[in-house]
Amino acid sequence: MHHHKNIVLIGMPGAGKSTVGVILAKSLGMQFIDTDILIQERAGKMLQEILDLDGPDAFKRVEEETILSLHPRNAVIATGGSVVCSEAAMAHLKSAGAVVYLEIAYGEMEKRLRNITTRGILLLPGQSLRGMYDRRVPLYERYADLTVACSGEDLESVVGNVIEALRRVRDPTRPG
Repeated sequence: MHHHKNIVLIGMPGAGKSTVGVILAKSLGMQFIDTDILIQERAGKMLQEILDLDGPDAFKRVEEETILSLHPRNAVIATGGSVVCSEAAMAHLKSAGAVVYLEIAYGEMEKRLRNITTRGILLLPGQSLRGMYDRRVPLYERYADLTVACSGEDLESVVGNVIEALRRVRDPTRPG
């Protein structure tokens, strides 16, 4: 399907991209890349600090630059929730591998994001969590090669479901 065999995880803040990504990479013998960590390294500050001190536009710019600088091979890539706001970043990621949307319901996201102020979540000025959710869902759906529902699932099940979904895409003749 994709010659580089990367797996790109997209989804809402709190969907479990980083946690699922680490376990997935271990299970499949791949390397793991967390773009939020790369953004922090590149900017020399925490995601929340970039948002607070430099603003949402600067954050989006650093996020896009960070992703465009990636040329991974055989990696599981966990992205920040706002990556789908950049067409350039998503085109780059889609060309690098299979994009898997870890889908969670709004209520589940709200529950998981108990402490939103320190998570580095890109909310536009005056935007509510609900507004952000509603705006991003169609973007995740548009860019996803595969969608895996994660609401009410434990991490191991999500990882298993992702692996199974990828297998089905790579080999549609397999029963599943």
